[in-house]
Amino acid sequence: MFGEDIRLEADAPVNDLTIVAERELEKHRKKGKEQEEFSYRLFRQDYQLLKEKREYQSTDGYQYEAKIFQLPAKVLHLDGDQMYLQKCIELYQRMGLQVHGIHLNEKDMPHEIGQLIDKIQPDILVITGHDSFSKNKGIKNDLRAYRHSKYFVETVREARRSNPNLDQLVIFAGACQSHFESLIRAGANFASSPRRVNIHALDPVYIAARIAYTPFMDKVSVWEALRNTLSGEKGMGGVETRGLLRTGMPYMEDDEI
Repeated sequence: MFGEDIRLEADAPVNDLTIVAERELEKHRKKGKEQEEFSYRLFRQDYQLLKEKREYQSTDGYQYEAKIFQLPAKVLHLDGDQMYLQKCIELYQRMGLQVHGIHLNEKDMPHEIGQLIDKIQPDILVITGHDSFSKNKGIKNDLRAYRHSKYFVETVREARRSNPNLDQLVIFAGACQSHFESLIRAGANFASSPRRVNIHALDPVYIAARIAYTPFMDKVSVWEALRNTLSGEKGMGGVETRGLLRTGMPYMEDDEI
């Protein structure tokens, strides 16, 4: 079984399942869509404030129509789930971000990440897919008790071999119930899941966008990064990180050159 909005992949006995009425399903979908739209509107408000601040700083406060240009960050998004990857790509595009989305099995990610970084040269790297914690396999701090956390950790380590600087390559890593502490120690700027809860499929996109649209001279606090996510601090965490957006001027129209 797969979750529609939550990064959930699970097995269950048939007698544990309940058939959901069409009306109830539509009600759930409507509520989920409303939550997604609220997060998006909140992000757009923050983006507008950041934009006004950038334009003011670029012109040293002079009141005129500034023609500025931006050098946007490039995102490499690795996802173990094709459906969630497509949802994320649609949101990246809606936010105006340049993204390279690649569907990869979680176990293959550590072996592929090095050549992908060399080829794409991303500013932001998202490593996600499916994960879970099993009490039957060990305690909370035992990495072996997690389905895919160890592969996410290995992928982060391999990425940091290519670029160890946390402000030059910003990494989000993890999925539902992932081993947050190991991912941060491996070199991720942001990761899931501090409380071992399930996370929303789109949350990594909101974190990437916040970093991408924050000027490189400014720091993004962890709370600012999590503000627009649907999972919040129970599902996400990280370390303060510099933004990646560079702004220049003047912007020249084709007929002005």
